[in-house]
Amino acid sequence: MRDRETSLAERLTTAATATQARLLRARAGDPSTSPGFARQQEARRAAAMARDVRIAERKAARRAAEALAAAARAAATAAQRAAHDAEAKARDAALEAEHKAARDARYAARKARGK
Repeated sequence: MRDRETSLAERLTTAATATQARLLRARAGDPSTSPGFARQQEARRAAAMARDVRIAERKAARRAAEALAAAARAAATAAQRAAHDAEAKARDAALEAEHKAARDARYAARKARGK
């Protein structure tokens, strides 16, 4: 029975060996040690940079379109104000002419009464 029992030293040695084996397996599975890993990482970085450039271009295009739309709205508002102002001036001129005609008619009536 004594032969089957392991001593503390043997158990510690076995545990250390198992730990070393696990460590070696983990290092072997680590992708950073593989030769193609650097190329894959560089390709991923290039793809990420290209994606960031495309996103920035889309944002710039969107901002340009928004600026163009804002300029168009401002131009339309300015044209509408100008048309409104011109209409108001025409109304004022017509009202002024109407008042002048009424005043001239009153003046002519006074002159006609006086003779």
